[in-house]
Amino acid sequence: MKTALVIGSTGLIGSYLLTELLESDQYSHVITFSKRDTGIKHPKLKQHIIDFDQPESYKELVVGDDFFCTIGTTIKQAGSQKAFRKVDYEYPKQFAEIASQNKVKQFLIISSLRADANSSNFYLKTKGEIQDYLRTSDFETIAVLQPSLLLGNRNEFRLAEKIGGLFMKMLPFLFFGNLKKHKPIEGKIVAKALFKIAQQKHKGFKIYESALLQEMGES
Repeated sequence: MKTALVIGSTGLIGSYLLTELLESDQYSHVITFSKRDTGIKHPKLKQHIIDFDQPESYKELVVGDDFFCTIGTTIKQAGSQKAFRKVDYEYPKQFAEIASQNKVKQFLIISSLRADANSSNFYLKTKGEIQDYLRTSDFETIAVLQPSLLLGNRNEFRLAEKIGGLFMKMLPFLFFGNLKKHKPIEGKIVAKALFKIAQQKHKGFKIYESALLQEMGES
């Protein structure tokens, strides 16, 4: 049985993933790193409440088999591009460096459809840059999940997601062929796909686009 490491366990996908991990017989220990307590109590669960900007205080705790990075924000929520980049690039990179040094085998991260380091869109550019960094890392497995617009209950209101969810319900027939990967996807479905990908133990770097995540999460 394995030990799972998680950052982003209080977010949309992370909260669903945490449930999957705790209910699974694949993991004997689940270790989370967050700024606040999830409020969840479970014999498998060990929660570390940390200051993400003080890696020296927790680097010895990042020990396990599979690292799940589901942390993420928006520029609006973060307040600036600089603050957004810290959450979506600097923190994942920081944990990836520590996890690699501590011989963690797998690193799995939630990115975004159309992420590209050369994009003119700051959000997609940042997501692409962390992907490119991970491509050069020395984990046995690097899995990058690229979901489309995420649907689900969040702590904060996101207009684009509300519109996307309504659009999908009214016009679901539009998402076929090459447009299938752009279909909005439930956070719960992504979490289920993320869990399944971690059990595949493929070698090297691999990207999973939204249409495949939908299939995996529903199967």
